[in-house]
Amino acid sequence: MGLTSKTLLVLAIALAVVFFAATIWLWPRLSRRSVPAVSGRIGLLLATQVTIFVTVALVANNSFLFYGSWADLFGRKQDLGVVTDHAAATLASKNIVRVGEQRPQVPGAPRPEVSGRIDKVVVAGKRSGIESSAYVYLPPEYFQPAFSRRKFPAVEVLTGYPGVAENLLKGLDYPRTAHERVKAGRSQPMILVMLRPTVAPPRDTECVDIEGGPQTETFLAEDVPQAVSESYRVGKLARNWGIIGNSTGGYCALKIGLHHPDRFIASAGLSAYYKAAEDPTTGDLFQGDQDARNRADLMWTLDNMPQPDSSFLVTTSRHGEGNYNTTRQFISKVKAPAQVSSIVLDSGGHNFNTWRREIPSALDWLSSRLSEN
Repeated sequence: MGLTSKTLLVLAIALAVVFFAATIWLWPRLSRRSVPAVSGRIGLLLATQVTIFVTVALVANNSFLFYGSWADLFGRKQDLGVVTDHAAATLASKNIVRVGEQRPQVPGAPRPEVSGRIDKVVVAGKRSGIESSAYVYLPPEYFQPAFSRRKFPAVEVLTGYPGVAENLLKGLDYPRTAHERVKAGRSQPMILVMLRPTVAPPRDTECVDIEGGPQTETFLAEDVPQAVSESYRVGKLARNWGIIGNSTGGYCALKIGLHHPDRFIASAGLSAYYKAAEDPTTGDLFQGDQDARNRADLMWTLDNMPQPDSSFLVTTSRHGEGNYNTTRQFISKVKAPAQVSSIVLDSGGHNFNTWRREIPSALDWLSSRLSEN
């Protein structure tokens, strides 16, 4: 029974109701001061509290998809099943392997030229040595004869920590939103490469190249775009690529955009923060190297390094977000040739509901800055 399954949620609700009803019904019979009666009252209260807590936690997780599976919840490494096609010119020979596909949740016939397609892939980084799964959304135009010679712009989409890539499909609806924006004439067709920045779970690497550890920045900034460009009709130049993320993914997107203007022309951070976290989930990221710590501080980078000829989008809320003041500070520090835009909501918390309000405009913004060839 899956962590996010409706069956589990219904079972938890039913148990909570049963234990609550049992407590009301049996309490008079357990009102004596004997050991069995006291033990019975403790047991009923404990069972009721636990089932209510589990129910609330499941409802919250199903709403915001903090964890996508039991393995993700308990931090267990999840092995990737890799299908290797030994025919000539396969994806495997280009460091990306397609292990499955699914139809986007959009209206229309279940044909890729109408609804598009989502490939589940495994990316093996040449430079970083990291292997990680991702989802690649291909818009309907990718399969239409009129676009058969076209190279499409691409956007790397990152979750927060400890999110899973499925959040980007189920919780934040990136493929469906991209499809709707194209249909509305607000965006050009783009390929979305959706993945989690947590490449060494359960550790949060903050998208840093850690000395003697995971080379996360290299994987996301260099390996992923190269592998995708070699396997799909995507350009290899900076003007062909954008990057977006929420929370930790937003910080990573902005940082990678600042550090790698030769790879990404546009970067968007939804509810981003601007300095690498250092806590028990990250471990020792910098190992006493102050230069590396400074490099991971976006404010320091803007103040002390040449600013790139790139575009940045940041989002926040006047009420409900903790990054309002630092976002305004980031905006004030961006200087030409760099450009900065913002989405500022009147109110909105650090959650999926807020990001779903920002993603349509953010995709339009990315589309306006990317070139197809």
